[in-house]
Amino acid sequence: MASPGPATTGELLHIEPLELLFPIELKKQISCSVQLSNLGDDYIAFKVKTTSPKKYSVRPNTGVVLPRSTCDVVVTMQAQREAPPDMQCKDKFLVQSVIAPSGVTVKDITGDMFTKESGNNVEEVKLRVTYVAPPQPPSPVPEESEEGSPSRVSEPENADGPAFTRVSFYDC
Repeated sequence: MASPGPATTGELLHIEPLELLFPIELKKQISCSVQLSNLGDDYIAFKVKTTSPKKYSVRPNTGVVLPRSTCDVVVTMQAQREAPPDMQCKDKFLVQSVIAPSGVTVKDITGDMFTKESGNNVEEVKLRVTYVAPPQPPSPVPEESEEGSPSRVSEPENADGPAFTRVSFYDC
């Protein structure tokens, strides 16, 4: 009866997360995972599009989510040479989904299935991209670390723990 929530679900596929978080690390490819869940009894064909196809690769970018199952889609941002100004990102992704015939396979999926002219009811869910500043290295270590005690070295990492929980890798 209760749906998983209007912000994270369409009628056909439950999509998590709706916001892709990419920690910006120069000259490094960074990947995020998106889970598509089919809570119903129909076969659902999907297609993922982006506003910046040269910047991201999406695997798989088309597929079929079987009834009552999930499919993980990996979005990889190509290595960036310079940090984006103001860490702002206008890139978006669009997940299109449509009810497909039972037994359909990836080979059977055509672009026509996702057009309005096809007569199919195409559901579209937009995903936003957000850049996250990489964790800053700890500031110069206070004098007490000169003792070389391993417990002292680990304290700053533990103190920074809450900062990392906000950007959980569950989201990416």
